[in-house]
Amino acid sequence: MTTKAERTTAFIIETVAPVFNKHGYIGTSMSDLTEATGLTKGALYGNFENKEALALAAYEYSIDKLLLEIDSRLNIEGGSLEKLFSLTKFYRNYDVFTNEMGGCPVLNVGVDAQHNNKQLAAAASETVKTIEGKIALILENGVNNNELRLPVPPLQFAKQLYTMLQGAITMSTITKDRKYLMNTVAYIEVLVKKEIKK
Repeated sequence: MTTKAERTTAFIIETVAPVFNKHGYIGTSMSDLTEATGLTKGALYGNFENKEALALAAYEYSIDKLLLEIDSRLNIEGGSLEKLFSLTKFYRNYDVFTNEMGGCPVLNVGVDAQHNNKQLAAAASETVKTIEGKIALILENGVNNNELRLPVPPLQFAKQLYTMLQGAITMSTITKDRKYLMNTVAYIEVLVKKEIKK
C-alpha cells in the first residue's frame, strides 16, 4: 500500500508531465505547475528538490508510458516481420497516443532541453538509444532466424528506421498534418516487405 506522500508525489508527476512536455523546461513556470496541480509552491518543493528534479521525473514518467507501449507492440507472438508491423501500426497512430502527453516527449524534450538543461537532454538522448536498441534486437533476431536480410548491421538499420519515424513525427507536429506520419509509416512497411524480407 502506498503512503499519502507517495500518492502526492505520483499525482504531481502525472499532472505536470504534459505541462512540461507542451511548454518545455524554461517555458514552464512555477505558477503553471501550481495551477495544474492545485498545490502550493511549497508543497511541490516538499516533494521535489527543485524544478529540474520535477522536470526529469515528469519526463521519465512520460517515457515509461511510451516504452511500455513499444514493448507491448514488440513482445507479441510471431516473427520479426509481425513485430516490425506491430510497431509501425503503433506509429501510424502515434500522434493520437501522445496527444494526452502533450505531444511526443522524445521530440519536445529532446529539442527543448538541448541548450538549457543538460540532464533532460541526456535523458532524451538515452531514450533514443533505448528505442533504437529495441528495434535493432528485432532486426537481429530476424536476420538470425533467416526472416530478414539487411544491407547494413541491425543497429545501423534501426537508427535509420527510427530517424524516418521521428522525422515524420517532427514534420507532422510542425505542420499539423498527420499525412507526414501516415505516408512515412506506409513507406517503411513497403521498404520492409520489398527490401529486407527474405
